[in-house]
Amino acid sequence: MFDLAGDVLIEDEFLRDGLQNETRLFSLDEKLRFLGLLEAAGLRRIQVGSFVHPKWVPQMADTDALFERIDPRPGTVYSALVLNGKGLERALDAGVRHLSISVSASETHSRKNTNRSVDEGIAHIVPVIERALSEGVAVRAGIQSALGCGFEGRIDPDLVAGIAHRYSALGVHEINLADTAGLANPRQVFTLCRRLRNEIAPNVALSLHLHDTRGLGLSNMLAGLQAGVRIFDAALGGLGGCPFVPGATGNVATEDVAFACEQLGLSTGVDWQALRAPVADAEALLGRSLPGRTSHVPAPPWAQRPAGESA
Repeated sequence: MFDLAGDVLIEDEFLRDGLQNETRLFSLDEKLRFLGLLEAAGLRRIQVGSFVHPKWVPQMADTDALFERIDPRPGTVYSALVLNGKGLERALDAGVRHLSISVSASETHSRKNTNRSVDEGIAHIVPVIERALSEGVAVRAGIQSALGCGFEGRIDPDLVAGIAHRYSALGVHEINLADTAGLANPRQVFTLCRRLRNEIAPNVALSLHLHDTRGLGLSNMLAGLQAGVRIFDAALGGLGGCPFVPGATGNVATEDVAFACEQLGLSTGVDWQALRAPVADAEALLGRSLPGRTSHVPAPPWAQRPAGESA
């Protein structure tokens, strides 16, 4: 059951999903400082922001400027979220080469998030994906509320599979299943991931975006690992939440995911201990403790560094 091996890619989404629900606006310099700390800790893929209308998500108003100021670190992928053609044009103008482009599998969430039905959302997003691919951009096609909806509850797995099939046929590089409201359970995650892994093209990666609303985030990650998933979204400190889903709490914490993978014998390249400082910085700026666990307890004796040794 636990004969897991290999490499796990963690995409940190602190700067996008983590901040998008916060009323305290982070400055461009603050975002760049956190970006540097994430890079230094070994994160190989970082979702820097989203190209959405600032009226709806004010925290993302400076995503264009943020990309302009990034000094790319070799081996690090800088990603962003887009939801429509206008967002794609902004992303292309900013030179973004990796994009998450998603649609919701929930009728209610889709209408609240984009003012479109699921079918309308798919019809709208397909040409956006095609355009991005034609520009040579790596596309991660996402399915929001794939594992449950905060408004509707259960989502039909056949509907999710149908969207995944459309994505696979388009030639995307990765398909991301999002537990947007944090309603999933491990059996559900395992079953859906195993099904899609057997149905989508073998060269299309499968990834999971997990929220920890009910404390099952890491358990759901383990179920995904057992189903063959090796790419997971997380956010520094466990920050995050969807502005359009009541009660949706943070993502699984990046430091917790990295620590858990290390304990399971999986390589992430992420120094989870190096994330303690930026978690503390984020807590100071936000004025509250964040839900991630690893940064709030002493490191195990075997993981403690000698005095004076840095990450």
